[in-house]
Amino acid sequence: LSLSPSPSSSPLSHRSIATMWVNPEEVLLASALWITERANPFFILQKRKGHGDGGGGLAGLLVGTLDVVLDSSARVAPYRILYQTPDSLVYWTIAHGSSRKEITENWEWLEQNLLQTLSIFENENDITTFVKGKVQGIIAEYNKNHDVKEDDDTDKFKEAIARFRKLFGMPDEEKLVNYYSCSYWKGKVPRQGWLYLSINHLCFYSYLLGKEAKLVIRWADITQLEKNATLLLPDIIKVSTRSSEHIFSVFLNIGETFKLMEQLANIAMRQLLDNKGFEQDRSLPKLKRKSPKKVSALKRDLDARAKSERYRALFRLPKDEKLDGHTDCTLWTPFNKTHILGQMFVSTNYICFTSKEETLCSLIIPLREVTIVEKADSCSVLPSPLSISTKNRMTFLFANLKDRDFLVQRISDFLQQTTSRIYFEREITGSLNSSDDEVGSGGRASLHRHVPTATQALMTMYRRRSPEEFNPKLAKEFLKEQAWKNHFAEYGQGVCMYRTEKTKDLVLKGIPESMRGDLWLLFSGAVNEMATHPGYYEELVEKSMGRCSLATEEIERDLHRSLPEHPAFQNEMGIAALRRVLTAYAFRNPNIGYCQAMNIVTSVLLLYAKEEEAFWLLVALCERMLPDYYNTRVVGALVDQGVFEELARDHVPQLYDCMQDLGVISTISLSWFLTLFLSVMPFESAVVVVDCFFYEGVKVIFQLALSVLDANIEKLLNCKDDGEAMTVLGRYLDSVTNKDSTLPPIPHLHSLLTDDGEPHPEVDIFKLVRSSYEKFGTIRADVIEQMRFKQRLRVIQTIEDTTKRNVVRTIVTETAFTIDELEELFVLFKAEHLTSCYWGGTSNPTDRHDPSLPYLEQYRIDLEQFKGLFGLLFPWACGAHSDTLALRFFRLLDHNGDALINFREFVTGLSIVCHGDLTEKLKLLYKMHVLPGKRVSDWKIHTPDYRTYLRLWNQETRSKLENMKELPKLNQGQFIELCKTLYNMFSEDPREQELYHATATVTSLLLEMGEVGKLFNSLGGKEEDEEDEDDEDESHRAGSMPRHRGRGDPFLQGLVPEPEAGEGGRAGPRGPATDDVKLEDGSPKEAGLSSAMLTSDEEAKDDTSMSSYSVLSAGSHELEDKLQCEDIADDTVLVRSDHGNANGSGDHGNGLSHSSSLDKDWAITFEQFLASVLTEQALVLYFEKPVDVMARITNAKNAHKVGRPLVSTSDYEISLSG
Repeated sequence: LSLSPSPSSSPLSHRSIATMWVNPEEVLLASALWITERANPFFILQKRKGHGDGGGGLAGLLVGTLDVVLDSSARVAPYRILYQTPDSLVYWTIAHGSSRKEITENWEWLEQNLLQTLSIFENENDITTFVKGKVQGIIAEYNKNHDVKEDDDTDKFKEAIARFRKLFGMPDEEKLVNYYSCSYWKGKVPRQGWLYLSINHLCFYSYLLGKEAKLVIRWADITQLEKNATLLLPDIIKVSTRSSEHIFSVFLNIGETFKLMEQLANIAMRQLLDNKGFEQDRSLPKLKRKSPKKVSALKRDLDARAKSERYRALFRLPKDEKLDGHTDCTLWTPFNKTHILGQMFVSTNYICFTSKEETLCSLIIPLREVTIVEKADSCSVLPSPLSISTKNRMTFLFANLKDRDFLVQRISDFLQQTTSRIYFEREITGSLNSSDDEVGSGGRASLHRHVPTATQALMTMYRRRSPEEFNPKLAKEFLKEQAWKNHFAEYGQGVCMYRTEKTKDLVLKGIPESMRGDLWLLFSGAVNEMATHPGYYEELVEKSMGRCSLATEEIERDLHRSLPEHPAFQNEMGIAALRRVLTAYAFRNPNIGYCQAMNIVTSVLLLYAKEEEAFWLLVALCERMLPDYYNTRVVGALVDQGVFEELARDHVPQLYDCMQDLGVISTISLSWFLTLFLSVMPFESAVVVVDCFFYEGVKVIFQLALSVLDANIEKLLNCKDDGEAMTVLGRYLDSVTNKDSTLPPIPHLHSLLTDDGEPHPEVDIFKLVRSSYEKFGTIRADVIEQMRFKQRLRVIQTIEDTTKRNVVRTIVTETAFTIDELEELFVLFKAEHLTSCYWGGTSNPTDRHDPSLPYLEQYRIDLEQFKGLFGLLFPWACGAHSDTLALRFFRLLDHNGDALINFREFVTGLSIVCHGDLTEKLKLLYKMHVLPGKRVSDWKIHTPDYRTYLRLWNQETRSKLENMKELPKLNQGQFIELCKTLYNMFSEDPREQELYHATATVTSLLLEMGEVGKLFNSLGGKEEDEEDEDDEDESHRAGSMPRHRGRGDPFLQGLVPEPEAGEGGRAGPRGPATDDVKLEDGSPKEAGLSSAMLTSDEEAKDDTSMSSYSVLSAGSHELEDKLQCEDIADDTVLVRSDHGNANGSGDHGNGLSHSSSLDKDWAITFEQFLASVLTEQALVLYFEKPVDVMARITNAKNAHKVGRPLVSTSDYEISLSG
């Protein structure tokens, strides 16, 4: 029985109900820390002590401090409603609100809808059940109507989000990831509070006895993030920016906090590096069904991403593979007949296993290879077993699975998706794949008609081995091949092979020449991408052939420098294969395109692998195994250079200081790492390094580099300069030999360039590799990743600083700003760009930020962003007129018309306004109004290639002094807009009245000049019109009068409308009287020199209009006919009386009627405008007034504290470093 009205009859909207009603929670002490404001027999409305007026004295301060420290919801919702039955001591919270108005609405709803109903019940338990059910029903109905899912963020986390936005003025677009209790060290005093980690910012808030502390730092501004310990504090996190250091301590779970901070900082660095923004993806792991309830959905998603990244790196899987879940289990290994304890990982396309002991055994089973998944019978020896069979007749037996049924269901689902996908691909590519091999090879041959390298490795054609030839080297090679064949027989062959310590030993002894390509493909994981993308490479080759770009030009230049000493690249066959692979990759990944060193690595891949295989090996290398190595700024190699320096300091400390002094580490590491030693070692030795690299990853390169340094310690310590050190290392590397190689000796280019001293004793490559494992094998891949993160922060921030310095150095000679001012302006310009990338803008962030472009073009802002900076930095910005003036200014600065301006264009405009002389400022103002009107939406946004930028800059650098006479004349419509601008510019100036009078005088003078100009131009006007109709059209389009203000006024909207069809761009006198505000020409002979200016009727005003005014001129030779100024204010009316009427009623009784029209022949020149302004001292002083640029920059920085101004009278600190 429900006697109360339905929720739909409630006077409150569902949204307001649901956002304030809460699931009833029990409260034992209703009066503790709360003050009762209203009460009735069933409900109590309370306010938190210390909230609102008065602050509640000491008790209020203590309550405020407790709320922050204990993370109380009262910080967000200081009002609440409790439910209580008359005879009970237990209270229930049923609603809370952030303001008295909100909570009063709930209170009134309760009184109107529930009080009478509750009095009917006799049993108190029934009343409690009814009230709780009613509140829960309202919330449930809201959730159903608004599609709120149960697994969304918890109420506690929603409170934290609301608190975060309220405290730091963050918009809804800023997503909170998690928050942690900690102490922030402000000087020598710790402030206990809460650390909020959002996608783009690190924020801290503390409230202690009336004192607030706030801190806001962009992730993109962080230069160092460290977790370490001091004598006083066991665990601290130190966050460094360019200008300050911040220390946080006393974390409950410092490990989790630091990992999340690292992850968010990494995302920010990625955005700065290659513009891949963070995209929220809610595909969270399903296997682990008991996920923590108090963690945000975004935090769970980030955790899932981090796990997927580690999973992909561990098993060398494709970049888009997502981990679904993992579970402990055992794996039966037939080669040693034992059950190995480890973890099974399940993802969309793979089942993987790794043993607890890292080196014991690992396994990768692609679902495309799986034929059967079945549950075997359990027994005491083998509980919950699972059997998986593959196409190559291998069976894998897993056991001790905790949730076997669920696991089998997940694998079956993924298997079904994989099977249907393979079937679909076969259907699509049936013409290529359904026939026998002849058709497939024929299809490929048609694409590469004269290129046999498409189907075989280049090395097979250059291995001159006669059947009777047999020597010890070949015997050793034969034994190696046999060892690998025996290994395959025992451990399996192909992707599903058991990978054990024995596999690693075989790799370290060297992979046989004949098997090298296949095993590189297998160990790198490239085999998986190739198998899942049939025909992809051929398509790329076809699409990229004949295309020209910067990358293809560089490729052509480097083709003949790629292993020129090898016979395979001394003819067109090898060169053509190399060209195709490099061009196809540049086409696939334009972010990387082509980088020097890729040619050397690719040429070696082509020697041992088929062309398509070499392509996929290059993909694995560039995109997974050596991330960011080959982009335009070789960031990955610079990061690893920093990692190598750290490792050298830890592992060869006696050499570190010497190497730093000589500056050798940075020189050697780039060439060693970028080419995997291929450019510094004899070819037959370097391929052994590549063998190990594909099996073990980048740690091999670090180990080997440390071994080379370690072997030359004494010689390096005696070196006097970097040249000597490089010679020592070069001679050592030249002497590294591979005595097992069956290849004919190939002269090494590096050795030809070294000095003629005694040759270095030979160093066996296998011994060098073995010693690198013995001495430095403890270096772990996860430690390298940790070091990479630290170095990535440093490298990317250094690149950003270099960009800033280069931009400033380029334009410092072009402007009057100092270097310090330019650097501060660049920081503001970049911050405006980043803020808009975070929280949205009118244009795509990728259009505005392209790190691959030259320095000056990397950051560009659109109109909306420019408006923000214009209001803060430009002295002409004033009141409601600022946006319109900003639009005019933006159009003038946007030279290439792509609706974006770069930093140089921005600074050029600002420099004139702040440091230009009177003539330059007035010329700028004049040019802003003489531009033809054009809608912003009509601007074509395009991204020109680099040649366009070079051409534009060449034009800009040829600075020519613009002759005043080259400036076009200002027509009457444009003149009206210029007058509007002047009046609005002065609206907040201390000498406002004086400036208005001066402007009125100048306006009157210019109107007369325009009329006089008409007399001289009237004779030739018609002929000119006939000669150049287009120009006239454009001129009238620019001068066509605006529609009603507010509704269609282009001046207010920043747009000038196109002429209507049939009007020819003219505002004819026969237009609708209520549509156009028009001016009527007076006869010069009868009424003196009469003209008129725009007036705004009271009826046409609306919220968007600024100060309205009208200016009339007739018979202006008389002194008393000067413009008058009355009650200058926001609604100023400037009038000129024809017949002594102060209201402006003149020729037609109403001053300016809607039937008047613009004078198309009226115009003034810039010289006339300049001369008129110079007659008024007030205007001259205004435009010559010096501008304190640093003060404006400081104000702009303060206003930029996270997008919105933070209003607080308490002690707070905001840091937005840059």
